[in-house]
Amino acid sequence: MVLNREIDYIPELRSKSRVPIFAISTDHVEVGRIQGRQMAALLPNGGTVLYIEGPSGSSAAQQRTEGMEVTKPANVAVRKLKGQWTEESAYRSVSSWLRLPTSHTAKIMLVAGQDDSMALGARKAFEQQTSGVERQRWLNLPFIGCDGLPKTGQVAVSRGLLTATIVIPINTGLALEMLVPATRTGAQTAEHTFTVPQSYPSLTELASKQAKGNATTKPLTRTSNTLAAPSSAHSRLIQSSSKEN
Repeated sequence: MVLNREIDYIPELRSKSRVPIFAISTDHVEVGRIQGRQMAALLPNGGTVLYIEGPSGSSAAQQRTEGMEVTKPANVAVRKLKGQWTEESAYRSVSSWLRLPTSHTAKIMLVAGQDDSMALGARKAFEQQTSGVERQRWLNLPFIGCDGLPKTGQVAVSRGLLTATIVIPINTGLALEMLVPATRTGAQTAEHTFTVPQSYPSLTELASKQAKGNATTKPLTRTSNTLAAPSSAHSRLIQSSSKEN
C-alpha cells in the first residue's frame, strides 16, 4: 500500500501482481472546501480572513488553498501568510505581520490555519504581541484549523482556543481495513481511495452558534503592539501537544 503519495506506477504493478496494491491519501482539496464552508458559517455577512498557509512547495498546502477558494463566499477576502506546518513558524509569521503598517488597518474577522498547529501558533502570537483591549479583541475572533486529532485539535476546540477544526482520519486505519479482507480473498481493492474529512463541530453547529451570537466576529483594526503574557490554557495545550510528538 502507498500512503499520502501521488504516484503513477500503481496500475502497472497491479497488472503484474495478485498481491493487493493500492494507495490511500487525504483529500486535501476537500479539506480546503470544508474550511471555506466554515468561513461561510462563521462570517455570514462576509469579512476578511487572516489565512496561514503551509509551504509554497507543498502540494497539500496548494490543494487546501484551492479548495478553500472554491467554497468561501465572494464577500470573504483572504490575506495570506506563510507557515511551515509548525506552531513556531506561524508564530513568527504573524509576529512579523503585526509589525507591518498594513496590519494596523486590516479589519480581520477570522484567523485560519491550514493545520491546527499553525492556527494555535497564530493565536499565541496575538497573545504575546498585543495587550489590553486589542489583545482581548484578537482572542475573541474565531480561530480555525485542520487535522482535528483527539488530544490536540479537538481539545483546543473544547477549551475555546479554536472555534473549529477539520478531523482528517489517519490513513493507516483505513489502509488496514482494506488490506486485511483483500489479503484473505486475493481480490484487488480500489486503486486509489481518499479518507473523508469532517468539520468539527459540524457546519450546522457552527452556523447555529454564530446565529446565537456565541462566536464573536467583530472587525478588528490594530491599535498597538505591546507585549503580553500567554494564556495558561494555551500553554497547557502546547505542553500536551509536545508530549504527543
